[in-house]
Amino acid sequence: MSHDLPALTQALLSAARAAGADAADAVAIDGTALSIDVRNGTLEHAERSEGTDIALRVLIGQRSASVSSSDLRASAMETMAARCVAMARESPEDPNIGLADPAQLARDWDVAALQLSDDTAEPSPAELEEDARRAESAARAVDGITQIDVASAGYGARNIHLAATNGFSGGYSITSRSTSLVAIAGTGTGMERDYDGDSRIFQADLRSPEDIGTSAAHRTLERMNPRKPKTGAYPVLFDERISSSLIGHLLSAINGAAVARGASWLRSAMGEQVLPATLSLTEDPHRPRSMGSRPFDGEGLPTRTRNIVEDGVLQNWTLDLATARKLGLDPTGNGARSASGGITPSNWNIALTQGDQTRQDLIRDMGTGLLVTSMIGSTINPNTGDYSRGAAGFWVENGEIAYPVSGVTIAGNLRDMLKTLQPANDARPWLSRVVPSLLVQGLTLAGE
Repeated sequence: MSHDLPALTQALLSAARAAGADAADAVAIDGTALSIDVRNGTLEHAERSEGTDIALRVLIGQRSASVSSSDLRASAMETMAARCVAMARESPEDPNIGLADPAQLARDWDVAALQLSDDTAEPSPAELEEDARRAESAARAVDGITQIDVASAGYGARNIHLAATNGFSGGYSITSRSTSLVAIAGTGTGMERDYDGDSRIFQADLRSPEDIGTSAAHRTLERMNPRKPKTGAYPVLFDERISSSLIGHLLSAINGAAVARGASWLRSAMGEQVLPATLSLTEDPHRPRSMGSRPFDGEGLPTRTRNIVEDGVLQNWTLDLATARKLGLDPTGNGARSASGGITPSNWNIALTQGDQTRQDLIRDMGTGLLVTSMIGSTINPNTGDYSRGAAGFWVENGEIAYPVSGVTIAGNLRDMLKTLQPANDARPWLSRVVPSLLVQGLTLAGE
């Protein structure tokens, strides 16, 4: 059952004012989620959820509190607002909190241009089950696959509306459809698994179930009978499937919350080289058909394209209003609003400069080293950038893949690693993080 989300947010604001709040903002989200799992040709799990959630943040002077609920009755919202105001009065003062000035607010955005919502009819459970069955059938048809861990298909749709006492009011809708599969080969201690999947806003853009199932099966078979490489220092090529994790560590280090706490290995790196001079890292929250696109952020500020790193040099932090005030800077329109009402800095669509070589070219050029296709665990020191992760993939000898590898640990320091990045040209342009395969020089491998 759909609700009038703008009316819900205005009712929350009115209740907050009546309860004694100086200022407030509110968000209302309604959504539908449908997921189907198939195993051995049989429906194993089907789940559908529908609901509307509301969240309120109130401010009294420099004190604030947030509450959330799914009870939409007027009396319940009045009680919710009264409790939130009571909580705020007991909260510690924070000189950096506060709503945006009206002059800062987003205006005249074009949600349609972002293409965030597919108007195709919601798929039926039977249609999703058929997608999962087709993916499983395709994977099973590949010789050597012994079982399918799970074949899944899903659909989601959300409507979001934000309003505040500073005059902001706006909303948008976003949809998604996905298919994924995990395949297994071998038996006992010789078992290996791998996966493939796809998730898109528009159902017509989704890869076929057969493509996903076959790809997952072949990836699994390629991992059979792995070995451990010799311990030493080698170049490491991060496959496109996991290379965005490296850029993710950089993004975490320039997040305003981490910088404001002083808990970042890049806290004093503004204006310094953090990537090779040939690389830039851009954020584009207006890219069509991308799940990271937003017409405005969780505080009603306009989102905009910006260069986070330009020609290798760090240009700015990722800031919401509170962290910007604490650091004495302008906000970047990156406040992300959670369903519980909290706000934290977060990135939207990210893209790293692509190279002019294929992944195969980088494998050839690296000579001897490791191609990493999956990772497990993570030990990252947020203050120093020291990096250590478990990895699996393929050993490369004389520029060619020699054999699969597992049980290896790769280690280095992120500041040093990122300055050596050499990109391939294989990034998928529809992802919210468009990052190609990345070759990193001189990492330490702990094998046998």
